[in-house]
Amino acid sequence: MIKEEYPKICDEISGISPYIRFVGIISQGGELLAYKRRPDLKPLLDAKNTQYQFSHIAIKTDLEGFFDENLGEIEFVWEERKKVQTISFAIKKVRVWISIDKKVIRSEMLRIIDSCLLIVKKYAQV
Repeated sequence: MIKEEYPKICDEISGISPYIRFVGIISQGGELLAYKRRPDLKPLLDAKNTQYQFSHIAIKTDLEGFFDENLGEIEFVWEERKKVQTISFAIKKVRVWISIDKKVIRSEMLRIIDSCLLIVKKYAQV
């Protein structure tokens, strides 16, 4: 996958649902490589905490790799928090991190996840 595809991935995923708040592509080192944010929203994290979040994702992704041989690679991670839901997917060496409105019904979350999986798998094969 080439860097020029990162904004395209963000656009494709953000177009899945109006409930998607933010889509970001995060490097192994926690750097934000590309993103798309829903225009009408104020971010929940300031710049410093956003960087901490992305660093946390990078570290967690690295640690999860230790279990891949026995458990298989992670397809996605879904977190429910008090204010937002997040899902993340791996595409080769980068992580796609998505935040979604908290009050989304589970069937819509599952539709978002299934749609994201199709996009992620498409770019993982390139």
